[in-house]
Amino acid sequence: MSLSVAILCKNEFRRMPRLLDAIAPLIVGGGEIVAIDSGSTDGTLDILHERGCRIVKTIWRGFNLTRQFSIEQCRGPWVLCLDADEPPDPVLRDAIIAHVEHDDPGIAAARVRRIVYYRGQPLRHAWQPEWRLRLVRRGTARTTGTEPHDKIELLPGTPGRIIDLPGHIRHESIDTFADFLRKQAGLARASARAQHLAGIRGSRLALLTSPPGAFFKQLVLKRAFLDGVPGWLAAASQAAATLMKHAALVELTHAGGGASADESADPRA
Repeated sequence: MSLSVAILCKNEFRRMPRLLDAIAPLIVGGGEIVAIDSGSTDGTLDILHERGCRIVKTIWRGFNLTRQFSIEQCRGPWVLCLDADEPPDPVLRDAIIAHVEHDDPGIAAARVRRIVYYRGQPLRHAWQPEWRLRLVRRGTARTTGTEPHDKIELLPGTPGRIIDLPGHIRHESIDTFADFLRKQAGLARASARAQHLAGIRGSRLALLTSPPGAFFKQLVLKRAFLDGVPGWLAAASQAAATLMKHAALVELTHAGGGASADESADPRA
């Protein structure tokens, strides 16, 4: 067994077949797909069973701890971490296969580029460039970051270098921007809770200035306008998400913590 693909999922019946089709060549000749499921009720588990995946059911632990848990459940010497809406493109898939087969002892991990797709087309400017450490040697990585943004890092003192692989992950997170905004509301609440617990307090100045700043960053600095109308919508969605996060943080600050929602709640629900 040379590669474990660890997937975080919950109620991904519609997306899961495309992901499993994309990663199937990665485990030909030895390997495993490990699905970390935190409560699917829509048929996702049936698809995973049919495809021969190893399913590990768990409670939602937050993005960082659930990602860490997924890595710990894997058995292969190399671990590829994905979400259900992140199929690798053929170029990246071939690069991963070549990397694992070669197994250079001087390489400890690999970063991959993630590009958001909308209606089958990539947004080549909004949220770019986005490189994430996703392919690691088992036992060398840990998750850090601030909720809801998990981040995989190598343990201090891990020998070997980090490389960048060609190709990219197709981040198919936007079906419609209306639905995307609904999901962003849950992520904004999770982010506000995490910042509040870390001692960060909300301010009316940040509430006023941060949303237009986020819009300007995406539309102008990242040049999302070159993505056409979807780029404008992406910039607007980022501004809306920033507004929701700061509004929730201001509420938590002035409510003395009384307005805090359940910290264990899954924002993906």
